[in-house]
Amino acid sequence: MKSSPTSRSSPGPSARPRPDADGSDEAVLGSDTSEENGGEDTGSPAVPPHLAAAVTDASAAVSHNLHGQKLGRKGRVTRERILAATIELVEKTDEPVTLGAVARTVGIGMTSIYNYFTDFTELLLAVLEPVMGSAQDEYFVLARDHWPDADLNARAMDFVRAYHAFWAKHTGLLHLRNSLADQFDVRIMHQRVNSTRPLIGLFVAQMDPRGTLGDTAVLMATTLMTGIERSITLATDRRLRRILGTLPGRREESLLEVNARLMELAIRDMRERVAG
Repeated sequence: MKSSPTSRSSPGPSARPRPDADGSDEAVLGSDTSEENGGEDTGSPAVPPHLAAAVTDASAAVSHNLHGQKLGRKGRVTRERILAATIELVEKTDEPVTLGAVARTVGIGMTSIYNYFTDFTELLLAVLEPVMGSAQDEYFVLARDHWPDADLNARAMDFVRAYHAFWAKHTGLLHLRNSLADQFDVRIMHQRVNSTRPLIGLFVAQMDPRGTLGDTAVLMATTLMTGIERSITLATDRRLRRILGTLPGRREESLLEVNARLMELAIRDMRERVAG
């Protein structure tokens, strides 16, 4: 049965654009969207509790959409839902995540997505901002004060455990970030480097707080953190776990102990060079 000209040329209700409360065009996807339910959306994902405050703070810092229109409450909520959907998709599936997949999960049209993000890289960077912000309280804080020589192994072990736990909690996002960086996505490469530099600086301070050794301590700290990140990256990779099987508990514990021991030896060696 042939379709009528009207049915071919007229956009149905699922594609009808209308201005949203912030002045931008939202595409109405159907009666189950938040716009059709007075702003309440029971089906879209919520921000994970451990990231809720950070995501809200990051969204509050964004005052306008990409068209220069000021965001009201609804616009901020929509942006938070987009971030939440991205986190959910990346962490729960190994399938490629696209802007279209995020839009379908939230229940909005592509027009809405492009009001907030120009491409997937920009969206991923917005998601990584609160995630890496939470790292300050999860493992950065453990390296901020001076580690006494007598406690080096214990303090290193505490740090490595926290670092591993952070990677395990955000494995999908962090592995995706590193994968895109390895593919020379320049913006992601900058994010990866910029999020690691302060941590390397903290370990340079543990090794050589007065800068006596110059670049030697910087190279040691960089090599140390690169190696630890790489080993923990492999240990928390979901795909490798499915292919090779989960590391037995003792082997995973041994991996953390080895990383902590390497960290202890690197710091101790640098301190001895400074003292000698």
